[in-house]
Amino acid sequence: MAAKKTIADLQQMKDDGRKIVGVVVWDYHMTCIAERAGVDILSVGDSVGVNLWGQVSPLDVTMEQMLTVASAVRQGRSTALLSVDLPYGPLQESTTAAVRAGARMMEEAGVDMVKLDDAADHPQAVTAMTEAGIPVWAQFGITPHTAAKYGVEYGALADTTVSPDMKDRLIAEARTLEAAGAAMLDFTNSGPVVGPEVAAAVSIPVIGGFGGGPWLDGRVRLLHAAIGYGVQNLDNEIETYANVARVALDAVTALTEDVRAGRQIKGAASRKS
Repeated sequence: MAAKKTIADLQQMKDDGRKIVGVVVWDYHMTCIAERAGVDILSVGDSVGVNLWGQVSPLDVTMEQMLTVASAVRQGRSTALLSVDLPYGPLQESTTAAVRAGARMMEEAGVDMVKLDDAADHPQAVTAMTEAGIPVWAQFGITPHTAAKYGVEYGALADTTVSPDMKDRLIAEARTLEAAGAAMLDFTNSGPVVGPEVAAAVSIPVIGGFGGGPWLDGRVRLLHAAIGYGVQNLDNEIETYANVARVALDAVTALTEDVRAGRQIKGAASRKS
């Protein structure tokens, strides 16, 4: 079996100019599939609440929910680096609460690092977590946790990029987070103007989720979005790598027709008399 990837491995990829691939996953089977594809990072995102459980906002996800999902992903992980989002709450409460929550993630879920949203406003927490032995993936830019600060609606984030006049501020934030001890940065909604400037301004990897692009050191993509898992893929033309929602609908429709016609369903062995 190949060795597990480390933060040092990802740092070497940036130094060598090789792109880093991350996917957001929440379950065992998708994790196993992502591992076979050879991704570098498995990111257990707090978007699980919206995309799997019908919650209104990522801010609604609890610590216990994130621990449960991260534990499921850990069961399928073999070589990729495993990261989990710290849910909204502990960081906003205090640095001490953030360190305590990060330690729970490391100990109970067995992750390799913790992603900290709104990190630019809490560099002291980045330092405290790092000193406590909790590697930090620091997220900044326009994110679900910071959207209100920038006057952006959560639902409009996918169509938003930081404006060029924010370049100096964001470069300063990236350098502050690097100095605070962050192992990697997640620059959300970076855009093609500011993004490459920030990636070049720091020595640690700068990876982008939504609003990212090839101008960063790598990408992290919601796996369910990449494969067209969501029900919205049934009614809208969305550019994805597959349309799993359509395949699933066709399969369930065929199953329904077989049952109603009195036929044996596929995959269920007939009982022998």
